[in-house]
Amino acid sequence: MVPTAAPAPALGEDYRALPGIADEMLDAEGHIRPVWQSFVTAINHMGPEELHERFARADRYLRDAGVFYRAYDGAVSSSERAWPFSHIPVLISDAEWQVLSDGLVQRAELLEQVVADIYSDNRLVREGYLPPQLIAANGEFLRPLVGVKPAGGHYLHFCAFEIGRGPDGNWWVLADRTQAPSGAGFALENRVATARAFSDIYAETHVHRLASFFGAFRDALQGHKLSADDRIAVLTPGPANETYYEHAYIARYLGIMLLEGEDLTVMNGKVMVRTVAGLKPISVLWRRLDAAFADPLELNQMSHIGTPGMVQALRDGSVTFVNALGSGILETRAFLAFLPSLCRHLLGEELKLPSIATWWCGQKAEREHVARHIEKMVIGPAYSRQPFFDDNRESVLGASLRATAQQIITGWLESDGLKLVGQEAVTLSTTPAMVDGRLKPRPMSLRVFAARTRDGWQIMPGGFGRIGSGTDATAIAMQAGGSAADVWIVSEKPVERVSLLPAEEQFTRNLPGSLPSRAADNLFWLGRYIERAEGALRILRAWHARFAETADRKQPLLAFVSQYLEALDIETAQGVPDSLIANINSAVYSASNIRDRFSPDGWLALNDLAKTARRFHEKVRPGDDAAHAMTVLLRKLAGFAGLVHENMYRFTGWRFLTIGRTLERGLHMTRLLGHMTAPQTPDGALDMLLEIGDSVMTHRRRYNVNTAYLTVTDLLALDPLNPRSILFQLNEIHAEVAELPNAHTNGQMSRLLRETTKVQASVAVMTPDLLTPEVFQTLERELETLSDLLAQTYLG
Repeated sequence: MVPTAAPAPALGEDYRALPGIADEMLDAEGHIRPVWQSFVTAINHMGPEELHERFARADRYLRDAGVFYRAYDGAVSSSERAWPFSHIPVLISDAEWQVLSDGLVQRAELLEQVVADIYSDNRLVREGYLPPQLIAANGEFLRPLVGVKPAGGHYLHFCAFEIGRGPDGNWWVLADRTQAPSGAGFALENRVATARAFSDIYAETHVHRLASFFGAFRDALQGHKLSADDRIAVLTPGPANETYYEHAYIARYLGIMLLEGEDLTVMNGKVMVRTVAGLKPISVLWRRLDAAFADPLELNQMSHIGTPGMVQALRDGSVTFVNALGSGILETRAFLAFLPSLCRHLLGEELKLPSIATWWCGQKAEREHVARHIEKMVIGPAYSRQPFFDDNRESVLGASLRATAQQIITGWLESDGLKLVGQEAVTLSTTPAMVDGRLKPRPMSLRVFAARTRDGWQIMPGGFGRIGSGTDATAIAMQAGGSAADVWIVSEKPVERVSLLPAEEQFTRNLPGSLPSRAADNLFWLGRYIERAEGALRILRAWHARFAETADRKQPLLAFVSQYLEALDIETAQGVPDSLIANINSAVYSASNIRDRFSPDGWLALNDLAKTARRFHEKVRPGDDAAHAMTVLLRKLAGFAGLVHENMYRFTGWRFLTIGRTLERGLHMTRLLGHMTAPQTPDGALDMLLEIGDSVMTHRRRYNVNTAYLTVTDLLALDPLNPRSILFQLNEIHAEVAELPNAHTNGQMSRLLRETTKVQASVAVMTPDLLTPEVFQTLERELETLSDLLAQTYLG
């Protein structure tokens, strides 16, 4: 059975005043279900302005939280899109949800037994319950995993199910999700956004909370650790993945690491994470990448996101995957045709929650049935892992075909039946959605999540509602324009309020987790890119302010500074040069790789800076306009830096960010002083230096003379109290490097700390008269050497 949209049913006289109505709100007699009555009454008493304000609160939360998904515009290109939120939740009664939960628990247990047989005894194929072609020819069947038993004894730990309801009230399972199910984190964000919009209704309605589900699953993950020192992580394909935001969100929410394949290595059959403190053991990985990409050595050799040796680590029982590699085979569309008989055989009972009616066309009787009823069928690939509304480009709706085309389809079934399934086209019920200020019925499916806990399978009391963009049920997927809604499971009695925070009597202060080398690298370069952008902004502001007065690029001071800027690939012909945009974009990219370690406020501030810079890039002209633009960007950059400085926990990641900023600031001032204090510098160079170094007022207070070479170099190079001076940066670098892991071993300094100490001491003992352009050039090389040493020591 494949979903199509249902028309809105006729309403009784009592409900004609409602602005919109949908199947989900109605029982079999056409009356509003009791679970909806309070919500509908409250909505019906709200005017358009109030509803608009409520929806704006939800949208503001999602925007401020930085929730996004990645839309793919072609084979390669993609872009971040705002989260497509449908503000009206889907309401389901507790009693009805219990029936659904029982069916999904049974289904999860059935799928566990099926995948366990496929990768061990293979009795289901041998005894004729599964066709061998659906296993042997299946791209999701991973032969290297045959005979590999999971360390924890189970193949499945976290599953999702696409379910839909017909207008008659009956539910079906449209698809099983066992590969790397997404959406649980988005369900949490949907809940927060909906609660913002309807805080009063939510508080008065007995809606089951979601925290207990995640708390139970977190406890289960802890139970899979082989030792207390082992770590748990979410394994992500990286920022280019469409649901990367969710990966970072879940890692933050559960307090576990977010890792990519390059963060891991396998040594002596054990999975280790590269951290700045050395290799640390990982024994639990919540996998969010497809299994075939997990190990380029034994699985997909083209994978650049996996870790060689991972399959061997599974053989050695040193790591637990959530879910086991190879479990994605259960998502095969043709499997739906065999689950009823498999349930009777393996569990001794009927399938409580039926699948959408499916026939595998590799069997003669089933193929003929599909051909006879072609007008009621959708024909699609048997090995597809997607339901029809996510895969409609590869499927054919029989009702849309002419008689001659139907004959051609019959021949197609005969020739390629092994690769095809027929699914009965059915009608999805509709749920209310706000469209252009009015409630309108839209087709709906739910993604529901199941987690294996210490007490068995537990179903999330809610889920992820997928709402169609129009009456066409094939447009439910977000890539096709669909939206997402919260799902409220409503009880008649008050529900328990649960939090993931420990009870007060269980209070412990955990040590900060190990910092992966990749995360440290991104933090270090985030600091460098931000400071590089700030340095460019300060020079450009000073240059354009003077250009606005003379409009003469050949003026000696402007030409002199332009030479310096050109050496750094910074153009003054543009109001906002390309190189500045590139540095800001690089900072955004570095931050995007560490979203799990970055505050939403900091992320928003950084993106706001990038958007403003791009807008100025297109409009701003050299001169006063550009000088003003630089001031605006400096303020926004200062706002970002202030958020990070005030809010970031002072752990190892903070140190790498700080070292990156101070190192780049030190390099910037060293190069600038080396150029601007050279012989025959034009008049005004020293004053411009003080302005760029934000030290004009300080110079006036500290020195009772006009600007001079010795006073300027003393203030900008050797003053340990000036946050813009070179010595200040070296003192900061030395202090942070001394606190890094393994800075001292057996009472001896590391090579990095030793070299840092040498450079810091050499500058600390200098006097202004010793600072020549040659000294600045030497210092620049030494600072670059410190950067290289840091990378070799911690970031490799």
